[in-house]
Parts: sequence; structure tokens; C-alpha cells
Amino acid sequence: MGRYNVPEISADVFLVGVKDWNRKIFDALIPLPQGTSYNSYLIRGKEKTALIDTVSPGFEGELTAKIKQMMVLTDLDYIVMNHAEPDHAGAISHILQMSDKTTLLATAKGAKMIQRYYKVPEEKIKIVKDGDTVELGGKTLRFIEAPFLHWPETMFTYLVENKVLFPCDFFGAHTAFGLYDEDVEEIIPFAKRYFGEIMMPFRTMAIKALEKIKELEIKIIAPSHGPIYKKPERILEAYRKWTSGETREKAIVLYISMLGSTETMIKAMVETLFSEDIEVSLYNLLGADIGEIAKDFVDSRAIVLGMLTMLGGMHPLAGYATYLIKAFRPPLKYGVILSSHGFGGGAVQQAREIFGHMQIEVIGTLDVDGLPTDDDCQNIAEIGKQLSHKMKG
Repeated sequence: MGRYNVPEISADVFLVGVKDWNRKIFDALIPLPQGTSYNSYLIRGKEKTALIDTVSPGFEGELTAKIKQMMVLTDLDYIVMNHAEPDHAGAISHILQMSDKTTLLATAKGAKMIQRYYKVPEEKIKIVKDGDTVELGGKTLRFIEAPFLHWPETMFTYLVENKVLFPCDFFGAHTAFGLYDEDVEEIIPFAKRYFGEIMMPFRTMAIKALEKIKELEIKIIAPSHGPIYKKPERILEAYRKWTSGETREKAIVLYISMLGSTETMIKAMVETLFSEDIEVSLYNLLGADIGEIAKDFVDSRAIVLGMLTMLGGMHPLAGYATYLIKAFRPPLKYGVILSSHGFGGGAVQQAREIFGHMQIEVIGTLDVDGLPTDDDCQNIAEIGKQLSHKMKG
């Protein structure tokens, strides 16, 4: 094709990454309703050049074509690997094979990963530590180790003179739409969804990272997925809330129903919560978007789990929901468990044990034999009122 659009996002800083409009799933788990992007950034100093991250396998051609529009590829001095996952490091070997001059910059753990996963020779790698800098000529790269955001080798790169932070997955969003945050009307919901999917299990490390960058003057945040933030305080403030585990008077309701009994119980609970001015996010597990569930996990104070007993335990989709709670580690404080059964129960006790391990206080449970009666619905209403009282504290 002809020339690519290569935006200059700051003085001598160019976006050379790619948009993957057609990708529909991430990590074989998370739906991508708007695709995603693999952001890679070329920085030209007066003396040297550096590439911040690369792209996912299969997009090497577009990446190298964009770089060649801006410079002679064999003159590239550095590739900075902020994170070793293939969607960011997948083109490193390709570029190194095309340029003998290029050196890879990575953390010590990153260096081991890049050798193991991508067979990059040790002599092509330079290890950088927290606070180390590399001079490009009028442009200084400073490296900030940020382990477990969300892999152990992760680091951020800060371009001192331009005041641009390249945090790789941190502050990211899965959408191929827009160049800047102002171009995507729902950027914060997309970022929240991404935080819930990727960063929420690592809130402790996220708090440490925010503390590390607190004193930096940041004019632009350039993540490796989604739009670039020209108004960084907006996403910084959101991350401060999300990492602190700040919740709202909000309940996430997850349920699976086979013959309608559990669904009737859930409807009774939801109507009670509405009457108590509790915000509700309701998901039928039969076709729910996991990314949306993760988004609502971020600031929900309580969970209502509705299910039926199957073969002496939870329905598999309810079990999957509890697995997601264990994996994502949301800041849930309170829980209610509603279940129905035919000839035998067991689901409630199984769910109660899991909630206990997750330190979710169970406010009430109800296990109904067959269809719920009016008395059962009244009991559910009472449990709902108790839950709302707890949530309002």
C-alpha cells in the first residue's frame, strides 16, 4: 500500500503501532467489542533513536513499514521492551534480525524472558534498572520498574524532556477507535473494563507504581493499548480510585437459571435493591460478557449470586463466576447467595465456602425446593434490605 499515517504525538515522538480492528477475543477469555491496538512509539533524538515496544505477531510488516517512513531501519539504536507479552514484544526478533546495530533494553527479568521466549541472543540485550537513563541526544529515557503490572518483568519508560510516560499495559484500554482520549467518548468505561480484566488482581503493585510516578510531571500518557491521554489527570484520578478499592452503593448480580425458579428469586432481590436505592448491574451468566462483569467488579460493594444445584453442587456457570471472583480479586465486601434445587441441594454451601475464602461477608442465603413461594420472595426481600443496610454502612 502507499504511505501510512504516522502521527507525531509529541516533538519527535511518533506512533508507529497498529490497530487490530478484527480481533474479537483476548487471552482466549475477554471479548473485544471494538478490537484493540498495539501501540509502538518511535523516538528520534539528535544522536540516537529508540522504539518503545513493538506489536503482536502478524503485524511486523506494518510496523517496519512505518518505521522506514521515518528513518533507515538499520540505524535504529534501541528497542525498549517494557513488557515481554507477545502483543508488545512479538516483533522484537523480526526487527533485530533486520538491524545488527539495534540493542534491546529490558529489566533483568525481561532479559531472561526475551531469551527464553524469543531466542534473542544475550549480546543483543542491555539490562536496565530502576532509575537508569539512556541518552538519545536532547532526549532522555528514564526507566521505572513496575513488577507485576501485570507480569514480573514489566517497567515503564519516561521521556524526560517531553514529559511523556510510556507505561505499556498500565492505563490501557482495549479499543481500536481514536488516537487520543478526547476522541473516544467512553474512554473511562473502556479503561475501567481493561483495569478490571488485567490490573485489578495486582492492586497492591498498582498503588506502588502510582506512588513511584507521583512526582513526575506528565503531559502525555502513551499506553500500549488504546488511545493516548493528552489529559492524563483524568485517567490518573480514575486509577487512584480503582487501585484503592473504592466502591459504591452498587451490587453486581450474577445468575444462571434453568427452569425459571432462580430467575424469579433474582428478580425479587433486584426489585428490593432498587427500592433501597442500590445501584444494580445484572448479568445472566448464560451469555454475559466477561469484560463487562470485570468492569462492574471494580467498584461494586456487594455481589448477589443466583444459581441452581446441579449434581450436588453449583451449576458450572456459577462455579465459573466464583472462579472469576478469585482470579480478579474485586473489592467486594458483602454477598448474598440464592439457589433452587429439585431433589437435593448443595450449591449454597459450596458458594458460601468460596465467599468465605474471599473474605466476602455473607449477609443471607436462601435455598428453595422447586419454585419460590410468596413467603420465599418475602424472605428474599428481607435479605435484600439487610444487604442494603450493610452496604450503606
